[in-house]
Amino acid sequence: MSFPEPRRVELATGIALSVHEQGAGPAVVLCHGFPELAFSWRKQMQPIADAGFRVIAPDMRGYGASDKPEAIDAYDMDHLCGDLVALLDALDLEKAVFAGHDWGGFVAWGMPVLHPERTAGVIGVNTPYIPFPHPDMLRMVAGGDDERVYILWFQEPGVADPVLHRDTRLLFEKIFLPGIDPAQAAARMMESGQLDMNPFRRLGELEPLGECILDAEELEHFVATFERTGFTGGINWYRNIERNQQNHPEIGTQKLALPCLMVTAEWDPALNPALAANMPSLCSDLETRMIEKCGHFTQQERPDELNAILVDWLVRRRGDLA
Repeated sequence: MSFPEPRRVELATGIALSVHEQGAGPAVVLCHGFPELAFSWRKQMQPIADAGFRVIAPDMRGYGASDKPEAIDAYDMDHLCGDLVALLDALDLEKAVFAGHDWGGFVAWGMPVLHPERTAGVIGVNTPYIPFPHPDMLRMVAGGDDERVYILWFQEPGVADPVLHRDTRLLFEKIFLPGIDPAQAAARMMESGQLDMNPFRRLGELEPLGECILDAEELEHFVATFERTGFTGGINWYRNIERNQQNHPEIGTQKLALPCLMVTAEWDPALNPALAANMPSLCSDLETRMIEKCGHFTQQERPDELNAILVDWLVRRRGDLA
C-alpha cells in the first residue's frame, strides 16, 4: 500500500487543508467522514491513480492536520463545499469527481447542487443522495430522549466532545468493526429495552461484535491523531444539520444530470441501502452497486471490492469525467 505524504495547501477560504495526492489525469477528490481522516482512503489512492487519475484526499476542515476554525457555523455546507472549490482553485483544476463516505458523502452530493460547474461526477460510498435529517424527526425516533440518538447528543457544545476524547483508543477499537447481521445490530440497539442509537456514550459497556478491522499500525494512526486534535471539529459538522436543511433544502431533492455512482453496503446500520431507493428518480445518470455483508467503514473493511467498483466506473466513464 502506498499512501503519499501530505502537503499543506492554503485556500482562498482562509484556511489550509492537509492534502495527500497521487497520480495524474482527471481529478478525483476523496472526502472522508466521521470520525475519520484522509488516511481512511489509504487503500483506494494507489489503485485509482494506477488507473490513470489524479487522486486527492484532504483531511477535511476540522480534522487531522487541517485547520479547525472555532465557530460552529464555520462547518456548514457552504464552508465545506467552499473548501473543495478553493482546493480545486489552489491546485489549478477546473473540475473533479467528488467521492464521499459518511459525512463526506453529504459534501460530495452537495457539490453538483452548489457548484455544478466544478463537478464532473459524484460517487457516494454508503451515503446516498438524500436530504439532511431534521432533528425533530430524530427526536421522534428517540421518544424525546436526545441521549439515545448520537446525532442529537452531539448538538450541545461541550457534551459529547470530552466523552469521546476521554478514551480515544477504546472508541476506535469499538467502532471500527466489520458489518454484522442486521438482526444482531437491532438486538444491540434494543439491549436496554429502549431503542438506543448512541453507542458513543457507553463504549465501555459494549462488547464488540467482531474484531477491529484495523491493524495495530493503522489503529495507532487514528488514535494518535485524535488524541492530539480532539473531536470537536468533526462534531461541529453535525451541529449544522438543521442549518444546512434550512439554507439548502434543494440538496437531496434537486434532480442531478451528471454521472453518478452509488455504492451501498448491505450491513451498514447507519446508512442502510434502502435509503438510496429514491435515487433513480433524482439522478438521471446513475449506477448503483452493493457490497454484500459489509458494514459502515467500507473503504477499510472491503477495500478490494470497493476499489474494483470505483476503478471500473471511473475508467468506463473517463470520457464523461475529463
